[in-house]
Amino acid sequence: MNIDLHIHSKNGSDGRWDIEDIFAEADSRSIGLISITDHDSLAAQDKAIELARAYRMRYLTGIELNVTFSHPAYRSGKGVPLDFLGYGFDIRNTPLIQKLEELRRYRVLRAAEIMQNLNAEFREQGIPELTGEDMEAIEASADGSLARPHIAAYLIGKGIVSDKQEAFDRFLVKCDVPKMPLKLEEASSLIRGAGGRLVLAHGGDPKGTSLIALDPDITRHPAIIRDTMLEYIDGIECWHIRHNRITTRTYAAFTREEGLIATGGSDCHQGPPIMGSLQIPPWVADQFA
Repeated sequence: MNIDLHIHSKNGSDGRWDIEDIFAEADSRSIGLISITDHDSLAAQDKAIELARAYRMRYLTGIELNVTFSHPAYRSGKGVPLDFLGYGFDIRNTPLIQKLEELRRYRVLRAAEIMQNLNAEFREQGIPELTGEDMEAIEASADGSLARPHIAAYLIGKGIVSDKQEAFDRFLVKCDVPKMPLKLEEASSLIRGAGGRLVLAHGGDPKGTSLIALDPDITRHPAIIRDTMLEYIDGIECWHIRHNRITTRTYAAFTREEGLIATGGSDCHQGPPIMGSLQIPPWVADQFA
């Protein structure tokens, strides 16, 4: 049985495919345990549960939350962004729904501020500025949580940049606005309060949001987690598309030492569709029996 517990959809966040296309592809790849983990959004969960039943797959409700994390021994205690995955929670939980709506509203305000920064940059470069109609079009393009990839896609469509990497390199990094801060303690309380489990996502990703922002030495990550996270998390994502063998072994050994669950997923955004491509051991599914 193939396992993939980290997939994004167009319905909920920044995936490229509709949830129905994702499940059809997952079925063709013999994925037996699956979770849709959209950023700050439950929009795809009802349909995912329905489709998993139709395809006779096991399904875990899922979400990915961005947390502002700090460690007193690193960066003078300055916060860095980390991602955490929630699994197996009640999607009708009122406090969780209310917080996600708060995050959604902030994402819209953040996007508007990013657009103001973009326009300032465009003026300097002689590029026509974006308008209110452009902002409405960007919002309409995001079926779920509005994020910078949606703005990048719009800039590509306008012919301002040629691809997403150029959008970020030329504009979106420089013009960024901080996300609404969410502390690990609150994220843990929300997911556990809804009956779920919280898992550190892609902690060793060299190209993404990860503990490498604090320390590039993977062997020191267990100490960081032990010092500051054990009270709030239930597991660690050990298998990830950008984790190497050393990272996976280090994290998996640590989960065994501390009695944490070990999870894995492709972090598939369907560009390309890499879901189910990792060799995740079948016992991972048994942790969610």
